[in-house]
Amino acid sequence: MPAIQVPTASWRDDEELEIFDRSVREFFTREATPEKMAKWRESGVVDRDMWTKAGRAGLLCVSAPEEFGGAGGDFRHDAVIMYAMGEMGIDGFGASLHNAIVAPYIYHYGSKEQKEKWLPRMATGELVGGIAMTEPGAGSDLQGVKTTAKKDGNHYVINGSKTFITNGQTANLIIVVAKTDPTQGAKGTSLIIVETDEVEGFRRGRNLDKVGQDAQDTSELFFEDVRVPTSNLLGPVEGQGFIQLMQQLASERLQIAIQGVAMMERALALTTQYVKDRKAFGKSLIEFQNTQFKLAECKTKATIAKVFVDHCTERLLKGELDAATASMAKYWVSDTQCEIVDECLQLHGGWGYMNEMDIGRMYRDARVQRIYGGANEVMKVLIARTL
Repeated sequence: MPAIQVPTASWRDDEELEIFDRSVREFFTREATPEKMAKWRESGVVDRDMWTKAGRAGLLCVSAPEEFGGAGGDFRHDAVIMYAMGEMGIDGFGASLHNAIVAPYIYHYGSKEQKEKWLPRMATGELVGGIAMTEPGAGSDLQGVKTTAKKDGNHYVINGSKTFITNGQTANLIIVVAKTDPTQGAKGTSLIIVETDEVEGFRRGRNLDKVGQDAQDTSELFFEDVRVPTSNLLGPVEGQGFIQLMQQLASERLQIAIQGVAMMERALALTTQYVKDRKAFGKSLIEFQNTQFKLAECKTKATIAKVFVDHCTERLLKGELDAATASMAKYWVSDTQCEIVDECLQLHGGWGYMNEMDIGRMYRDARVQRIYGGANEVMKVLIARTL
């Protein structure tokens, strides 16, 4: 029996999606074994060949158009992958960023030539995507970005530094958020593609030592007079970057909520089994009323989260998900995710605090959900503007 029992959402009630879901889970069962994931966590990065294997299995750029090498699916396929990874505990593999954040910028805003140049290679895993937004002095406040891209003939010269960049040690196609006109504030922001293997002056900094997400390569990036052709600008004119970011952030925030619900389901399933097996004072932990009440509270909150996230997914697929509702999903689900995982860890007792236990790793991995994609405090500001 699944940890959360709700009717299948209408967006997911599709035989083709069920077949796809099975193939996704078979791939991760085969290629992301516990032994491999332990190795990734120890090294701080997922093996590079995991990307090419995922490409051969048809798991990269699943929502990109077929004419540009993608699978021709839509956000539902990306969501299936996110749920599978969360429910199976596949940590560190940044395919969701690659598939559902980086690739959409290119197929929504790129020229035909840009799509033909980059999307097919992203679909095979030859190119791994990243997006360089955050800077040491600019996180949720993207208008504070200091990185510049100055035009010099038919090139941009990029200078600046970025931090907390997902896929940072692996990505070789990076969307850089930069000021093409620093005097214009948000209106002077543009998105520029950097193929790292094709330029000089690009440097990767540290693979950052984080509280959790051990297998995810989250890094500093440095751009020192990096020259790229002006044809690498996303969009027909400069200054569209902030608008492009705002248009895509609703999807990004929903993705964080989807990942949160998937982890809640995993935490509940693992904990329910644990309290049935673990005995104390002569009986199973599940027989204690406190255990029952705590898990009842967690299951109720997780059910509410799943129903709301399914509702938001429906709205996104119809092009109706507004920024405030996406912000509600991101902030409330990530807060609730951390709360549920904390309660589940408590029910594991001392074993829950061990890194060898899945629930201990989930406790550490969940915490950043309330920070990235826009801190939850910023989400509340956005929601409050609708009052």
